[in-house]
Amino acid sequence: MSSSAPPVLPISTVQSAESQPDVVAASVFRAFFNHINDYLRNGLSQRRPWAELADRSAFSKPESFSEATLRLRKNYSYFRVNYLFVVGCILAFSFLSHPFTLLLLLVLLFSWIFLYLFRPVDQPLVIFGRTFSDRETLGSLIIFSVFVIFLTSVGSLLISAIMVGFGLVCAHGAFRAPEDLFLDEQEPATPGFLSFLGGAASNAAAAAAATPGIATRL
Repeated sequence: MSSSAPPVLPISTVQSAESQPDVVAASVFRAFFNHINDYLRNGLSQRRPWAELADRSAFSKPESFSEATLRLRKNYSYFRVNYLFVVGCILAFSFLSHPFTLLLLLVLLFSWIFLYLFRPVDQPLVIFGRTFSDRETLGSLIIFSVFVIFLTSVGSLLISAIMVGFGLVCAHGAFRAPEDLFLDEQEPATPGFLSFLGGAASNAAAAAAATPGIATRL
């Protein structure tokens, strides 16, 4: 008697087409926020001591407008990260004190992120059974952005907070004498704030290459 073993069924390792766009979008989304996190950590590591910023003995009235401008340039070069942190805190306090405005801004931000930036190109947007093309989605987001920024309190609050922060930075930079500051003539080049988009784009391209037919707008 001869016994034959049952045929071995092949195991498919190919993912379904429906799950591939979600995997790519999730990886790009993580890369996007990882680059933001790395940039913020790198920036905060370069901040100057706050005691140096608030040293009252270093304040004096500038003799002319040109001297005030020169002081501002030198102080900004030295306290750049501290100044940006102050402006960011003013913006955060302004929006936290207006919860409805903060909610509108978050809705606008996440609308761009989930409905356009990280939505795969080959996946149309479907809302309530209606399919929106890429051009219709972009146009709707632009109109919504104009409405939120210019026709609600978001724009006025954003501009007023930035103006207050800019005024504080200019006042501090003009009245603080920078003679005691050690200014490096050749500072190491730091990547710009939007440099993480390049890293996210490269990760997106790699993910798209690994998954044929899938691409993102970054």
